[in-house]
Amino acid sequence: MLDKNQIAKRIAKELKDGYYVNLGIGIPTLVANFIPEGINVVLQSENGLLGIGPFPTEENVDADLINAGKQTVTMVAGSALFSSAESFAMIRGGHVDLTILGAMEVSENGDIANWKIPGKMVKGMGGAMDLVASAENIIVAMQHVNKAGESKLLKNCSLPITGLACVKKIVTELAVLEILPSGGFKLLERAPGVSVEEIKQATEGKLIIDGEVPEMDV
Repeated sequence: MLDKNQIAKRIAKELKDGYYVNLGIGIPTLVANFIPEGINVVLQSENGLLGIGPFPTEENVDADLINAGKQTVTMVAGSALFSSAESFAMIRGGHVDLTILGAMEVSENGDIANWKIPGKMVKGMGGAMDLVASAENIIVAMQHVNKAGESKLLKNCSLPITGLACVKKIVTELAVLEILPSGGFKLLERAPGVSVEEIKQATEGKLIIDGEVPEMDV
């Protein structure tokens, strides 16, 4: 099974040269550390930063420079700082090519639940609802099962919905999956050492297997 850094590294392979990319809170923020050589992307944070660099070392931490998850970050050459209003104008205007989000649940038709668990304290929905409503391409980085071993890839989400039929691809500790337009999780790749049968057991929603499923290259 993959750890969080390996999930982020696999997602980084989905980046295309010239993309403007928004990284959500959690595993997605780690993608900044694994951008492939020769690929030039601009990372956007909805709190007002365009041009996020890798996480800082202890020597170059700037406590005033944070991402949307309140983690300290670095800036690359040519970065820009601006207000949240301008940042959300970029998002709502469709200027972000790819959004990478964490999730608590994803349904087989691409619904995502990632902002609230009923009965637990929540600080707010953040920018997730704007992002899923505006982005053409959404990749989710998440755990395949919860702490009780129950699937988080479901027929229907049980938690409050963030966005409907918007997720395109999912990378978990077990697999890479694509949400088909007709519904269902198509298994594209499996984590090293993980069998197709293990992925079947961990997936409540409709799992589609078409031929031999290759191992991920991580």
